[in-house]
Amino acid sequence: MEKRTLGKSDVQITPIVMGTWQAGKKMWVGIEDADSIQTIRAAFEAGITTIDTAEVYGNGHSERIVAEALSDVREQVEYATKVFANHLKYQQVIDACEGSLKNLKTDYIDLYQIHWPSGAFNSEIVPIEETMNALNLLKEQGKIRAIGVSNFDRDQLVEAAKYGRIDSLQPPYSLFWRKIEKDLTPYCVENQISILAYSSLAQGLLTGKFARGTKFDPADNRAQNKLFQGENFERAQQALDKLRPIADKHDATLAQLALAWLIAQPQSNAIAGARYPQQAKDNALAAQVQLTEAEIAEIDAIGRIVTDHLDDNAVMWDW
Repeated sequence: MEKRTLGKSDVQITPIVMGTWQAGKKMWVGIEDADSIQTIRAAFEAGITTIDTAEVYGNGHSERIVAEALSDVREQVEYATKVFANHLKYQQVIDACEGSLKNLKTDYIDLYQIHWPSGAFNSEIVPIEETMNALNLLKEQGKIRAIGVSNFDRDQLVEAAKYGRIDSLQPPYSLFWRKIEKDLTPYCVENQISILAYSSLAQGLLTGKFARGTKFDPADNRAQNKLFQGENFERAQQALDKLRPIADKHDATLAQLALAWLIAQPQSNAIAGARYPQQAKDNALAAQVQLTEAEIAEIDAIGRIVTDHLDDNAVMWDW
């Protein structure tokens, strides 16, 4: 898989990124460690060398699973992890990074990201300058290679960039969830900031495997995802019906089509999770789907069947 430069850094990433929230088990149902390890390894063997995780995913469990899957090929992969909103004071950032380094069994992290802005989830408000000072020190020490932010709005991103180089933004972004295109995408294009889109398959909705009438276990975070509820879910089904012929034309799945569309957007790369090895292999194949400009425009229009009816709230869940 042809790699891309992360922001202005010297880190090279794959346009399809392996997401490992599910490997942490918390907020997911029916996840087995053995499956997670095999799936992460399958992603690597299929050409996905960039792996995204976070300290909060199962309190480090996801990071440890990533290490178990890939420690023997560490120099061939790029680790992206995140510090949570409750660890943004100067020393907390340093300590959190050390914890992630230990979990990942490595002495450097390729991309270290602020997971949520200060104040999220009732966390203490910490000046972004303080957090960035700690991240800049970690970068100077060689413990991290690039700095990114996740779930920041445009104003928060602009403010963070005053205190150090931001090479990536990780927002929710998919054909069915396009809030960032209004003001964040233009800023990222102008400032050479890579977009690492999470929930790039709308938590599986874009795979087409969740038919009308699907109900989720209350412990599954998708039970509170707005896209799986009421009229939003019905509109998604209508859009998927229109996407199927385009996917068939490319001998691709709906998921591969959605990922191919996403990585064709400006500065955009797609984080795609997987429970099982075959899913990871299938995600990797999305990088081979070559869409024409006309097809990209057609897919864009179909996606608006869903997105034109969503409100301006940037959070995908009714938490």
